[in-house]
Amino acid sequence: MERAWSTEEAGVLRLPSGRLVRGRGLRHPLDPMATAPSYGVYLLGRPPADVPWTHRWLRWPDFRLPTDRETARTVLAEAWERAATERVEIACGGGRGRTGTALACLAVLDGVPAEEAVAYVRRHYARGAVETPWQRRYVRRFV
Repeated sequence: MERAWSTEEAGVLRLPSGRLVRGRGLRHPLDPMATAPSYGVYLLGRPPADVPWTHRWLRWPDFRLPTDRETARTVLAEAWERAATERVEIACGGGRGRTGTALACLAVLDGVPAEEAVAYVRRHYARGAVETPWQRRYVRRFV
């Protein structure tokens, strides 16, 4: 088992199970002193820049929902599983809307009731997370 995220590191969300996941905005450069993820999920309208760790790209345009919801569910479930033993990072351009939505879905997978997942992420990750009404609805229906 590799070293986990530090809860002192920016963007790290502790799920109720104890799993740690880092949310991040890709428009903000990664601090050179920050710990690198071992696995990343990148939520963008076009493929992300190459990174030296294992990663998945989900086509997810800004302010929208994933273009393939079945694939999104599979990728997010894999990220949740991997977070038990790996440093998982979820990121979009700004780190709030799409990232917050994906983190709320991970919270649902972790046992947070779907109706409470957005509030959980806003309380423990970022107040402005999950930006649009359709993103909130997506989380409520994520089962």
